[in-house]
Amino acid sequence: MSLRINTNVPAMTALMNVGQTQDGMAISIERLSTGMRINRASDDPSGLVKSESLRASIAGIQTAVRNNQDTVNLAKTAEGGLAEVSRLLDSIKSLAVSAANTGVVDTNQAAGYQSEISSLLSSINRITDTTLWGGRKLLNGASGTSVSVTAVDAVSSMTIGSSFGGDEVKSGSVSIQPVTAATQSTTGALATPFATSSTPVNPGVFSINGTTFKVEAGETVDDVVTKINLAAGSTHVTASYTAGQGVTLTSSKYGSRFPVNYLESTPILNNGSSATGTPGTDAAFDVTLPTKSAAGTTTVRFTGGTAAGDDGLTLTSPTGDKLMLNSAANALSSSTVIGAVNVGDMRFQVGGNADDSVQFGLSSVRSDALGLDAVSGKSLATIDVTTAGGAQEALKVVDAAVNQVSDVRAKLGSFQRNIIETNMRSLEVAKENLTAADSTIRDVDVAAEMTNFTKMQILQQSGVSVLAQANRLPQSVLELIKG
Repeated sequence: MSLRINTNVPAMTALMNVGQTQDGMAISIERLSTGMRINRASDDPSGLVKSESLRASIAGIQTAVRNNQDTVNLAKTAEGGLAEVSRLLDSIKSLAVSAANTGVVDTNQAAGYQSEISSLLSSINRITDTTLWGGRKLLNGASGTSVSVTAVDAVSSMTIGSSFGGDEVKSGSVSIQPVTAATQSTTGALATPFATSSTPVNPGVFSINGTTFKVEAGETVDDVVTKINLAAGSTHVTASYTAGQGVTLTSSKYGSRFPVNYLESTPILNNGSSATGTPGTDAAFDVTLPTKSAAGTTTVRFTGGTAAGDDGLTLTSPTGDKLMLNSAANALSSSTVIGAVNVGDMRFQVGGNADDSVQFGLSSVRSDALGLDAVSGKSLATIDVTTAGGAQEALKVVDAAVNQVSDVRAKLGSFQRNIIETNMRSLEVAKENLTAADSTIRDVDVAAEMTNFTKMQILQQSGVSVLAQANRLPQSVLELIKG
């Protein structure tokens, strides 16, 4: 056995183990206090990856459940309107039956029945036009309006509602006709000429649209142009130089909302004078798409710069439809087809992943769209019970209209009950199971961790005790020295 004073290896070993025990206790305390087995990636890298994937799926399902509930509420809103239309059809049927009893009904009574029917038809049309969800008409046959852009080099995006220029939208192509091209604000060449791009610029300070620039002694035209262009994100202004002339400042965006205001008090780029660029102009384009109007199409003028922050290529209609042009579209000179509008099915995102969606469409229940197949050339909107023959035709048309609305209500009810509500229950089960799986990976087993914590406490106490004993070992050398 060897005895040393300077190096106490047993004490070092005990100290190392006590440190490791303390680290283990710190981890155990963290897990017990947070309830989480994985608090950072180093706790379980592979487990963290799986847990985060599960959490993303759970988040998607939670939102999908809300989407499904919104869809149910939309369906209930539509059902409320359809139920009232059915009630009105029942009233019209009753009046038509009364009017058909021509043996006892005189002309004045028939005219009264027709007047009341006309009032009921107006109510049907009013309900059709006012049953809305988020501004979208549900019962006019255009609830599922969607727009696709085909000329992607010319148009970034397009938003069209179910009503366009006061008319209902139909499926077909969308075209644009340039009226006014957007321009950019520009100063033209500033007054101070420079022979070459390497010509030195007088030192000093100038500002562009409120942003200050400082020119140091020895900086060239190229240096100043680069400095201006690097700040274009805040000034919305770019600079260019033409040999033998001055520097030109141009707005990086189109339209009247993005001016160029240059200010200097000593000769730098403009002989010591300020300069205001020629204001840019906003684009104006006519957009044409198919509608249910007599002409078959409707044209609406979209203009730029009408909303705060929009540049001259972001165009809006008077009713809020939007068209975002690219510079290529701004250069068009003739009518161009840019996309298509599709009317019919609404798309509902009912799951948490891509393509977890369903489509459903509601046909129009306006009076002019009901009962079309019962009598040739007749619809609910054109029934006339003032004559015996007209009353008989009206009965056929009304019966067809009742069946038509009932079919729409049945399809809507089936969609709500068998697709959306069923899907909601399935999502809730999936959410529960995924949450349980994530809990197994991420949450701490308190009983097991408490057992581990107790072990660490005992190890710490015993380790400190052993460390104390190890620290007393060198004292035994004193006995040899005394001897």
